[in-house]
Amino acid sequence: MGGTGGVRIDGDCLLLPGGVRVRFVRTLRLPETGTHPLPPGLGSFPLRRVQDFPDTAPAEWLARGGVMLPVYLREAMWLHFGGTARPAALQVGVGKVCAVSGEPWSGRLSSGPQNYLPLPDQPWLDGINSGRGTVRQFVAVPLGLGATVEGQVTGEETWGGIQLQAFGLTERKLAEWTARRAAAPAPPVWPATPPPGPVPPPTAYSGTPVSMPPPMPPYGADFAAPPAPGAAAGAVPPPAPGAAPPAPGSGAPRAAAMGLGAGGSMRQQVHRDTRPLSDWSTEPSGRVFVHLVTPPEWRRITGEAPPPSPVDRDAYTRAGLPWFEHYDEQAADLDPSGTLAGVKPVGDWLGGDHTPWSPPAPHQVVQLGDAPGRPVADGDW
Repeated sequence: MGGTGGVRIDGDCLLLPGGVRVRFVRTLRLPETGTHPLPPGLGSFPLRRVQDFPDTAPAEWLARGGVMLPVYLREAMWLHFGGTARPAALQVGVGKVCAVSGEPWSGRLSSGPQNYLPLPDQPWLDGINSGRGTVRQFVAVPLGLGATVEGQVTGEETWGGIQLQAFGLTERKLAEWTARRAAAPAPPVWPATPPPGPVPPPTAYSGTPVSMPPPMPPYGADFAAPPAPGAAAGAVPPPAPGAAPPAPGSGAPRAAAMGLGAGGSMRQQVHRDTRPLSDWSTEPSGRVFVHLVTPPEWRRITGEAPPPSPVDRDAYTRAGLPWFEHYDEQAADLDPSGTLAGVKPVGDWLGGDHTPWSPPAPHQVVQLGDAPGRPVADGDW
């Protein structure tokens, strides 16, 4: 399938047409037993366009286009949609399995079951929609073990990565929304970046030492991950119609691909859309394939040092740093997917989790209530 183009990278943020903003946030990996508060953000993953590395990226990645980010084995992440102001319907796929419905990836929106997130109502997504009022954390695992959501749902591990596809309102509904917005105070929007304060905006490469608790920002703002001991501190034009993918043998040999499996359970609503399906356009405004790269492959492909390994969650909790609870009483929680409810945690394949776990004390859980960059190329997937 060809692409609509228009996806761009702005720093550590993906911008999809229609104003959808997505950041991929590093976080603490949860234990696979029990249900937990929302883990904090520990800085954003860096993003690079696949097309910028034609001599080192695998040929199949070049054919799919999109972007890539480096992730460690069993590292956890969440998706942050802060800064998305205009209404949008965002599909999120994990190995081309819908993270909301558990259904196969589709080029169209569906309400039965709902296969998208209504933005900006949904401020973030930490995992697959597998329980009532809960999700199971996104955790990176290699393809080939059967541990990914894709492998467990489809019986195959072909795609890996993350897929995003955005749909805007129809022209009439967008005009109505714009008129209402002009006539009334704008509703609050989740910030795209941390608010100003004594803690500088973090990156994936630098941060505040975990022994020095910073002030508590909202969940959408990040804490930076401290460097591990010894760790080193735009868009491509869409393919021309009918253009052939890169020739076999171009780019690097096939890389060790990564996908997302299910980790620990946390309390999080997946919002039921309050709009009828007819409010949304039938054609996507933009889509992008996000490749997950192992740190050694990241270094080989880009020549850059990968981010430091994730912070130890026990040290984080012992330092008194915050975890989060978020509940929107105005929102209706979407029913969990029966398919995704049966997905087993990655520990069933990779072995037990030996990382120490100190539950946060009650006082640590905080209750919350055209752009720069060149276009990212889309390809065949």
